[in-house]
Amino acid sequence: MQVVQANGTETAYAQTGSGPPLVLLHGAEADHAMFDAFAPLLAPHATVIACDQRDSGRTRNPPQEYSLLDLADDVAGVIEGLGHARAHVFGTSLGGAIAQVLAARHSDKVDRLVLSSTFRVGANLAALNPEAMQAIAALRAGLPASAGRIAAWFFTAPYQQAHPEVAAIFAGSTRDEAQKARRAALMRHPVAIDLAAIRAPTLVLAAAEDRLIPPAHTLALASDIAGAQAVTIPGIGHVGTIQDPAAVAQAVLRFLSG
Repeated sequence: MQVVQANGTETAYAQTGSGPPLVLLHGAEADHAMFDAFAPLLAPHATVIACDQRDSGRTRNPPQEYSLLDLADDVAGVIEGLGHARAHVFGTSLGGAIAQVLAARHSDKVDRLVLSSTFRVGANLAALNPEAMQAIAALRAGLPASAGRIAAWFFTAPYQQAHPEVAAIFAGSTRDEAQKARRAALMRHPVAIDLAAIRAPTLVLAAAEDRLIPPAHTLALASDIAGAQAVTIPGIGHVGTIQDPAAVAQAVLRFLSG
């Protein structure tokens, strides 16, 4: 891991490969490690920069609460701090929301944009999938015993059966209580953006078997971003970069080279 000082935050990142810069933005519960199998597939074609967001992994940030605006500004600072005028950006789940804000707010920093298994900025997450959000909230009280049942919302049943170790992702957290509180408060800071302001060529990637963010909500983003392409990857759940990194990488590389 390396670090770059940007926007008042010491952002940790893992970098590999060579070629045009490609920044990877992880989901809410994760850190850069969710890309451990994904990044090497992209590295022959790009300089892959997998960042840890605030209160994630090895990144160190001020103790104040923050919003998606701050997280997007962090990414813009990382791109500039690493000496790049602009970069391709791949964001998944919460990372996809950050990527939307980045592309609308810092259009000069984003070359091509990939939004994967994500939701429209400003959407009420509880309303997108009430069953999932209520179930996961209840299951958290039973951790670590309930980790496998939480994982079932993120991975398909066949994959989880073949890889029971994925339950460990949800069994605990390396975040301290203050970090958890700030992450929990993140979506309580409303942010509104105009998706029509996104000018970067955009690919919207939906996971056909996503039980957490219904694919229709992800695909709807394409209708409000000028010229956006939409692709649905069959057979994968919410965390496609872990479940089938090759399929996700193939879709991304095809788009970046187009």
